[in-house]
Amino acid sequence: MSIVHIDNVTKTYRQGKVDVHALSGISLDISKGGFTVLAGPSGSGKTTLLNLMGGLDNPTSGSITLDGEVITGLSQSRLADMRLEKIGFVFQAYNLIPVLSAQENVEYVMLMQGVPAKERSERARAVLDDVGLEGKYSRRPAELSGGQQQRVAVARAIVSHPSIVLADEPTANLDSKTGQGLLEIMCEMNEKRNATFIFSTHDQMVMDYAKRLVHLKDGRIVDDETR
Repeated sequence: MSIVHIDNVTKTYRQGKVDVHALSGISLDISKGGFTVLAGPSGSGKTTLLNLMGGLDNPTSGSITLDGEVITGLSQSRLADMRLEKIGFVFQAYNLIPVLSAQENVEYVMLMQGVPAKERSERARAVLDDVGLEGKYSRRPAELSGGQQQRVAVARAIVSHPSIVLADEPTANLDSKTGQGLLEIMCEMNEKRNATFIFSTHDQMVMDYAKRLVHLKDGRIVDDETR
């Protein structure tokens, strides 16, 4: 069963008087529970494609279906609701709220969803334990290492049981050992919780963990390998 269906998607940006074709006729199906990596050099279109899947941008043409709902052309309000309900995001810049503790950062999405306080706390602590941050619930981002902050970001992305987790260059700011540890955690989440992960990266280490590796070049899919 496809959790994401991308049908003949193009994305064109206007730069001055020049049209830049970021994506050209992309069609792709991603199955539930997958661990898919979109790989390619800078400018290949991988981050653009990830942003389109996340409803952060709209394609120029074509359609995208997420968990049975066509998201192309939805209102900004409905897109915001859909992101809250169905998508977890992990960014290379972590995007944690500095004044909130690790637990409060993880709880934030559930707070927006209206989850009761007791359940929020229990779920946040359980997922922080899962990512190796037991006992660090009250620490703010500035009191955590980069790798620990990224673990909080992963915990925040998966705690609300989203349909998919989109991770844009999640290891870019981490050393190789810390990055590998993070990938091991996400693999475990994929297996344990059947969470669907989609990465964009040019990091070979991330590619090595992929169950499916989709190579992009100049806005087109040039290779699609299932392992």
